[in-house]
Amino acid sequence: MATHDDAVFPVYVWELPVRIWHWVMAVAMVVLAITGYLIGSPPPTLGGEASDHYLFGYLRFAHFAAAYVFAVFFALRVIWAFVGNKYSRELFVLPVAMLKGEWWRGMFGQMRYYLFLTREARPWAGHNPLAAAGMFFMYVIGTVFMILTGFALYGEGLGHESWIFKAFSSWVLPLLGSSQNAHTLHHLGMWYLLCFVLIHLYMVVREDILAGETIVSTMVNGWRIAKR
Repeated sequence: MATHDDAVFPVYVWELPVRIWHWVMAVAMVVLAITGYLIGSPPPTLGGEASDHYLFGYLRFAHFAAAYVFAVFFALRVIWAFVGNKYSRELFVLPVAMLKGEWWRGMFGQMRYYLFLTREARPWAGHNPLAAAGMFFMYVIGTVFMILTGFALYGEGLGHESWIFKAFSSWVLPLLGSSQNAHTLHHLGMWYLLCFVLIHLYMVVREDILAGETIVSTMVNGWRIAKR
């Protein structure tokens, strides 16, 4: 892959299930971030009788519902990595890719490009090495952590006899030391993922403007195309 021409592109990168997963997870993360922030920093007391309001209940319901969607779609994404095309596995195979010298050469090449030390970067059909590192260490690890701590806290509310408590709370909470530690780390995890989202948005918009191939539209139609 040496030039941004028809010898490399167009290439069908993101299959329909991956694109659906991407946008569903994006919406779920927005709902989780907003409701999670309000749960951690509750709004001021509302006027009138308490029985006339159910604001906090609606916030919790939206948070829990979005959390189930977030967790289920992440699990489906893991499954699709085994049945989809080679690009669908890029999200999870970083530890293996890092054993190859080609990956590190691409990594340093991308870093020079982002630091404006080189004018052009090598074209990548899927994630470039720098993007893959960010996706794995920030998104994948952050998502797994948020799912584990989130369900651990949810199971604590459901009680010791619930399957969620037995599957998550029974070992996650002791591992983290206490329920309060889990709450604090879960809240910090939200900011960790929000930092990833901001970096991700900057990178894709920047690349869509400066790179020689499409970036944003690829997650809409699946095709990466060389710009003319």
